[in-house]
Amino acid sequence: MSVCADTDNADCGNTLVEDALIAADSTCNMGCAGNTTQACGGPNRVSVYTSTGNVTVLPVPSPLQTGLPTNWKYKGCLREPANGAKALPYKIVWPTNNTALACVEQCAAFGYPASGVEFGQECYCGDQMDPVTNSAIFGAESECNLPCPGDPVSLCGAGNRLNYYEYNGTMNLWNTPDNIGQYEFFVPGVVVPLIATLGINNKVTFLEKAGTGFPNSTGAYELDLTLVSNFSATWREMHVKSDVFCAGSVILPDKAGRQINVGGWSLESTFGLRLYAPSGSDGVNGTTDWEEDYPALSLQRGRWYPTAAILSNGSVLVIGGETGSNASPQPNLEILPKPPGGDTVVELDWLARTDPNNLYPFVLVLPSKRLFVGYWNEARILDPVTFDTYKVLPNIPGAVNDFLAGRTYPLEGSAMLLPQRAPYTDPLRVLICGGSTIGAGDALDNCVSIAPEDSNPTWELERMPSKRVLTCMVGLPDGTYLIANGATQGVAGFGLANDPNLNAVLYDPTKPLGQRFSILNNTIVARMYHSELTLLPDGRVLVSGSDPQTDNPDGTVKYPEEFRIEVYVPPYLNQGFRPPEFGVSVTDWSYGGKYTITNVKLYQGTIASLRISLLSASSSTHGNSMGARTIFPAFTCSGTTCTITAPPNSGVSPPAWHQLFILDGPTPSHSKWVRIGGDPAQLGNWPDIPGFTLPGV
Repeated sequence: MSVCADTDNADCGNTLVEDALIAADSTCNMGCAGNTTQACGGPNRVSVYTSTGNVTVLPVPSPLQTGLPTNWKYKGCLREPANGAKALPYKIVWPTNNTALACVEQCAAFGYPASGVEFGQECYCGDQMDPVTNSAIFGAESECNLPCPGDPVSLCGAGNRLNYYEYNGTMNLWNTPDNIGQYEFFVPGVVVPLIATLGINNKVTFLEKAGTGFPNSTGAYELDLTLVSNFSATWREMHVKSDVFCAGSVILPDKAGRQINVGGWSLESTFGLRLYAPSGSDGVNGTTDWEEDYPALSLQRGRWYPTAAILSNGSVLVIGGETGSNASPQPNLEILPKPPGGDTVVELDWLARTDPNNLYPFVLVLPSKRLFVGYWNEARILDPVTFDTYKVLPNIPGAVNDFLAGRTYPLEGSAMLLPQRAPYTDPLRVLICGGSTIGAGDALDNCVSIAPEDSNPTWELERMPSKRVLTCMVGLPDGTYLIANGATQGVAGFGLANDPNLNAVLYDPTKPLGQRFSILNNTIVARMYHSELTLLPDGRVLVSGSDPQTDNPDGTVKYPEEFRIEVYVPPYLNQGFRPPEFGVSVTDWSYGGKYTITNVKLYQGTIASLRISLLSASSSTHGNSMGARTIFPAFTCSGTTCTITAPPNSGVSPPAWHQLFILDGPTPSHSKWVRIGGDPAQLGNWPDIPGFTLPGV
């Protein structure tokens, strides 16, 4: 359709707007500038030509007030603050397809109960208090007069004016319980750890990068949790031969529960394979140390920022990373022990394509024994034998205004499997919390979850009470998750994040979506880059590390290397209840077997309210808890004896050591270690070379 008006003006389009009406032909009485014998409209008149025979006339646009999502209401034409601030903080620009409805739906999907459209093409999201805080006020409806490019019958604000919408109700129910737990100082540190691991000897091993901490640091120490009142006895010095800066760790399912550490910072350390067999007991120092011998034992590829995982067959997967510090990508995986033959590394084009935002990828074994891998803002399922892609999952939602926001280092969030419960028929879900955007480093304020093996897997998004990057998350014995540490701005790396998030949050997956977060207590210690959370045998959480190397403009230290070790006392231990007790004699369990715990003592509830949980051994670095898993097995009880049915297979529960807890109402016992699934890869006989102590199988 073309339109001629005022002799020398011409316009084209698909519709007429502003409720245009047909007028008498005689009123289009002005000749065209190029041909005065032809009519080119007249005063307030246009001559309309069309190739379709029909012309659509759109009404005068008005604010969209019908067909909105449930509980959303139009509030009026809102003026942007006179001070130059914005009424709502999150801006999206849709030049050709912005609509009020699309904007409201986008804001709602990311948990924002306030939405506004401005200048035709701009969508804004935020909270209902944002306009009040930023001194925005309502103006006359006539001030909002621009149609939406994607819906020209509806208004999308004007210059510095928003057609403004709000959600009428509670979109995010963040619980504020009376019992919020507490942070406590635990012990002075001798190390600034970047890797923290609870061993099957109930001691915590710490590894730090070379050049961190004290000048005479060996880079490896072990903490006896029972001796913290005796500083000289609680710490045991250990030793590594190469730099573990940004390596990965996991606990092997061999008889000794050895810890394996893979990769490192540069040169030969990136090929590093280090093994430690925990020894000693509560109050008694161990005598074993890290064992390492390069090049006699090494990775096939050098790796900085790799992930390690135990597969369902009991072997060790090592995946991803870079060839060295801020170097070229290492977009592949390898298996330990190395399979026979020559080079057995498997190249992965999707890791090559997404470098450098995919480091420390999230690797989780699914009930089918396939592998979930989350990296940057993508996820997929791999075959556990060929490592071919079985299914590409939908992209991981990021920020409301930036779909390229990510979850893995350096955009660093944290991932966990949600609990599995007997009879293990419910789809297993993956939970990922926090992250950041590229460039601006705008920390994310949401968690997302998915059941990867559903027929139609879809991400569900829940808004957190605050933004968090450098996120740490740990599973608790009651099936909840503690989220803590990190910053509200920035990305991972030295000097790249600011504004520490000092608040702890509890996530309870048994509650309805949108009601799962509880706001807990605050710390005074900034825990940022290289900080970790570790579940202890008594149900407390060890809070360690922070090495941001961030200075003020004048060169003074802004966020120091953090030696102090804290514990978080979750609400279930903050009620003064005596923990339950039990005994277990058989600690090596086969899949589907039945095993007895005895002398069960409950001090609050009855045996009818007893719960039993298994939390697999894990090692945490950069918010990635490698090996973590929570299982609630089937059990029966008679008197003070209970019989537990072990998980049925290595898809539900890959071979691993587990902390076995019983819970008396909310209160967990002290854990006891059991091994489930044995050592099918015979890691206990590896590596059969001098300098390594083998536990056997």
